[in-house]
Amino acid sequence: MGKSPNPTLLQGTLDLLILHALQRGPMHGYAIAQTIHLLSDEVLKVEEGSLYPALYRLELDGAIKARWGVSENNRRAKYYEITRAGRKAVAEHYDTWNRLSTAVQRVLAR
Repeated sequence: MGKSPNPTLLQGTLDLLILHALQRGPMHGYAIAQTIHLLSDEVLKVEEGSLYPALYRLELDGAIKARWGVSENNRRAKYYEITRAGRKAVAEHYDTWNRLSTAVQRVLAR
């Protein structure tokens, strides 16, 4: 057998991971993707084509806010920060994730 495929994130899971990462403090998009990748022991890789639409959606929903700043390598970057509504959403997403993962474990155990 070949190399195992990269895991695909379920709808809503990426939002939870982004919001969780932003609880550590404001970050630009690349730093958010790197944080998720490192916290997952390098299993999860968030592609730009998924990350930026999710960030846009979360900003429209009021879960995060954005501002322009300068990155570590002295480039202009958009920094994202979790809002109060975003912190509330983390708790809701976390509960949903726990129910879903428990249900999947039950199915796989049978």
